[in-house]
Amino acid sequence: MKYTIELEEDPNTGDMIMPFPEGMLEKLDWKEGDTLDWKDNGDGTFTLSKIETEWVLVEALSQFKVSYMVEVPKGKAEYALDTVTMEQAKEFSQEHLRPTDIILGHRVVTQEEALALCDTLNEYGATWDKETKIKNFFTTTEDQNAR
Repeated sequence: MKYTIELEEDPNTGDMIMPFPEGMLEKLDWKEGDTLDWKDNGDGTFTLSKIETEWVLVEALSQFKVSYMVEVPKGKAEYALDTVTMEQAKEFSQEHLRPTDIILGHRVVTQEEALALCDTLNEYGATWDKETKIKNFFTTTEDQNAR
């Protein structure tokens, strides 16, 4: 579909505004908040196209080196192993071993599936609105471009 649109100047700010013709967004399946690619055609015209995205759930195994300091009778160092195995030792230190994440798998999910999974895996945020969940738990293309 081709449209010709003349830019208008906002009288209050001086910013340029691109008024979309009536029904154009609906015909193009665009909505407010969509990310558009603005391509200079090199001849004084530009092409706008919606950047399509999808959510991918990536599951990874993350590794930590955990240390314990356990007091035992002299000559009985192996007792410390039992104390740790029985989960009776206090954690002394912890180091996240990066970048050794092991990717276990991935799959494309709909945003609705991603939000439902978010509620299941992050129960404390289940009552949050969609935007807050995405801001806190999801890595958006905007997040990636900011790095």
